Amino acid sequence: MKRRAVLTGLGACAVAGLGFVALDGQNLFYSALTEDFGGDTLTPPQAHDMAMANSIVLIDIRRPDEWARTGSAGPALRLDLRREDFIAALDGAVDGNRDAPVALICARGVRSARLANHLRAAGFTRIIDVPEGMLGSSAGPGWIARGLPVR
Repeated sequence: MKRRAVLTGLGACAVAGLGFVALDGQNLFYSALTEDFGGDTLTPPQAHDMAMANSIVLIDIRRPDEWARTGSAGPALRLDLRREDFIAALDGAVDGNRDAPVALICARGVRSARLANHLRAAGFTRIIDVPEGMLGSSAGPGWIARGLPVR
């Protein structure tokens, strides 16, 4: 009887897990976590070209362990979003110009969208999201899969 209960429980977990499986190529789990961002967005190639031309400040907001695992977007400034002084550090990166265009990239566009909304509320006026992220999302294949430079 114990074995049957365990198998039934595992089966129920598996069925529940299917609710988070891809639907039309979109992961429902990530879709549920992602905030809507009403601002501008860039594809990774656009973000790369604009960062290289100094048209935007590209910020990789992931954790140091993520940078170590995959590298960062080549021209991106690494700024861990968990820093207590994140806004002050971002202010420093744009020389206090909260109207400077700043593009955010994370792993899959979840954290960047959430942070973009937060930064807009904090007075940054030109926050841009890179929703594909480094690893890809429903928005597209991502920085790495597109073969863009990492460091």
